[in-house]
Amino acid sequence: MKIKSYLLIISLVGLFTILQVITAFGQNGTIRGFVYEKETGEPVIFTNVYLQGTTFGAATDVNGYFAISQIPPANYILMVTYLGFDTLQESITVKADDIITKNLYLEKGSYSLAQIEVSAEREEARTETRTSVVKITPKQIKQIPSMGGQPDLAQYLQVLPGVVFTGDQGGQLYIRGGSPIQNKVLLDGMIVYNPFHSIGLFSVFDTDIIRNADIYTGGFGAEYGGRISSVMDITTRDGNKTRMAGKVGASTFGANMMIEGPIQKMKEGGGGSSSFIFSAKNSYLEQSSKIFYDYVDTAGLPFNYTDLYAKVSLLGENGSKVNLFGFSYNDQVNNYKSLSDYQWESFGGGANFLIIPGSSPVLMEGHLAYSQYKISLEETNSRPRESVINGFNMGFDFTYFIGKDEIKYGFEILGFKTDYIFYNSIGIEISQEENTTEIGGYVKYKKTAGKFLIEPSFRLHYYASLANMSLEPRLAMKYNATDRFRVKFAGGLYSQNLISARSDRDVVNLFYGFLSGPDNLPEEFNGEEIKHKLQKAEHAILGFEFDLSSRVTMNLEGYYKNFSQLTNINRNKLLDENEYPNEPDLITKDFIIEKGYATGADVTLKYETHRLYLWAVYSLGYVVRQYEDINGELQEYNPHYDRRHNVNLVGTYMLGDKRDWEINARWNFGSGFPFTLTQGYYGLLTFQNGIYTNYTTENEDLGILYGDLNTGRLPTYHRLDIGIKKTFVLGYNTKLEASFSVTNVYNRENIFYTDRLTGDKIYQLPILPSAGLNFTF
Repeated sequence: MKIKSYLLIISLVGLFTILQVITAFGQNGTIRGFVYEKETGEPVIFTNVYLQGTTFGAATDVNGYFAISQIPPANYILMVTYLGFDTLQESITVKADDIITKNLYLEKGSYSLAQIEVSAEREEARTETRTSVVKITPKQIKQIPSMGGQPDLAQYLQVLPGVVFTGDQGGQLYIRGGSPIQNKVLLDGMIVYNPFHSIGLFSVFDTDIIRNADIYTGGFGAEYGGRISSVMDITTRDGNKTRMAGKVGASTFGANMMIEGPIQKMKEGGGGSSSFIFSAKNSYLEQSSKIFYDYVDTAGLPFNYTDLYAKVSLLGENGSKVNLFGFSYNDQVNNYKSLSDYQWESFGGGANFLIIPGSSPVLMEGHLAYSQYKISLEETNSRPRESVINGFNMGFDFTYFIGKDEIKYGFEILGFKTDYIFYNSIGIEISQEENTTEIGGYVKYKKTAGKFLIEPSFRLHYYASLANMSLEPRLAMKYNATDRFRVKFAGGLYSQNLISARSDRDVVNLFYGFLSGPDNLPEEFNGEEIKHKLQKAEHAILGFEFDLSSRVTMNLEGYYKNFSQLTNINRNKLLDENEYPNEPDLITKDFIIEKGYATGADVTLKYETHRLYLWAVYSLGYVVRQYEDINGELQEYNPHYDRRHNVNLVGTYMLGDKRDWEINARWNFGSGFPFTLTQGYYGLLTFQNGIYTNYTTENEDLGILYGDLNTGRLPTYHRLDIGIKKTFVLGYNTKLEASFSVTNVYNRENIFYTDRLTGDKIYQLPILPSAGLNFTF
């Protein structure tokens, strides 16, 4: 029996148990509510809330929400413990069928809570399946060396297990064998089509406004759909609900600003509140590089960007809230390597909400958003390219808490338009303009049974433009063998419509456009009939978690992603399909079918004290693609991001009695990427005048004879970054941070690419010192 059948059977069995447990409320009570920081009103996430002397408890979610259900009627002491804050205790009486809603406020600790040895993170490891997912907070992002004192999510993602980064300039992130188009990026529930700037050191997200980022590198649950490899789910924080606050900063790379404050102040006694937050950051590297980095390029580094984000939060007395938000991101590269002008712009806005019904134990969430992404590229030796995608997404989610178990279900609707035009190497136009609608629904059940956590889920996703329905069972499990050792598994079926306007065979390509999956695909692949027009994948991940001590954790995961059907742009198109219907698909179709797989293993080791943080990652990966050649024979190649070995070592140490000095370092090693070798050159006649071209007098261009696809390997990549930061406390809410960092300390010449015609080698960024100041008030 195939893996699809096993997953379907297990998921359905698990979901049928919902009918048995939904009546389990009986005559017991429920305590629910939110935990906030008293000083700012910001939710306290992933902290422990429990009833003293019992096994009843829960961890807060990304909104600070908790729910403890099936509590027998009695008197209890409700406790909240969180490192860095005073322990909260409150007497509470639970009655039969009673639902108690509490808003709890934590104060910063006046003494060390050394007796609390179990952190919220360690507790979550025992109560959540957490297979192939990394949770990131701003504190973690700031623990690695940053460019000019500007910590950024893009820099932190590069040290995660299974993540491959292809370069400092125009680089993209590839997650466990999946390309960027196969990674779904959500910001407060809104789709962001391109989260990274052309200089790969920076993302569009301001670290100061991030509350939490969940990075699913595979095996994600049924609440996420429309992508076949990975998910980045980013949540921004609310503005300060008690006072005006902000931050301004500047460095040799760029400047940033953030301001926040209450519209209506939060009061501990109750009542609603509202707040706002606004952030802006930009790069003036094109100008500053002519002063500080003229040794890199006397013409400057032509990377420019501006990112704006704003949010208004309306909070009800019982914790229900509505957020309104919007963003504008843009990026521009001027005369890159004297070859191209490149720019993209993205904007969007929307709302999300969270509702706590007064008499029901359900949590209701929803979102509605619109976003657009437009990119254009003008090259000296090629025709211009342009791609636009815009559309909306909306969804509703409902969560029921049943003791330690929970049921979650919901649905979403997406509608988007793609408009794309491109010319291949011989001038054949490939274009598309299409409107697309997708509808998805899911249900997920989390069951705690002794030492087992079982989380079956099921998704039904309909792609209207392709008239295809996708049934997607998924499963996550964890076995808590001991308090220090856990075994976990995740797997499932996944599908998507969107395809990239860049080919997986491209080595250097700044252009990152989007297309809707076409319905005009080859009818067969490898002698088998093509039964659907979707891209599909199957995941299986097996992992082990070890708590080697109270401060050392180790995680080992092996994964396999089978990309059973992929759609790729056909770079070999020579003829119009309508004029030459009997010619092979490889030279007439706009798109071709491929398949492949990604497999590997990741091991991480983390050590953390109040002064020292160490993080070590080793990743082993294999990525393979297969396609049909003009004779119908199956050919195999490694895409350009196939990196066999990847190592990241990160260290941070706090100095001084007040821990106001910080030094950090990061070293990255990666084996060489594949590339296609050049076998020779020939005289190329372009026949610009068609049949009227006089081939005896026309000047020839230089043509290139290519070797087999991606059979060569670039040299290894390695780079050391270091940083130092000093914090000056100027007042209770005021501080100044001065930072200095060096990227590529020993000036390693990491190859980016080689110009095939001139033989010139283009390298990644050389040694780059940077300095910055940040003022917080």
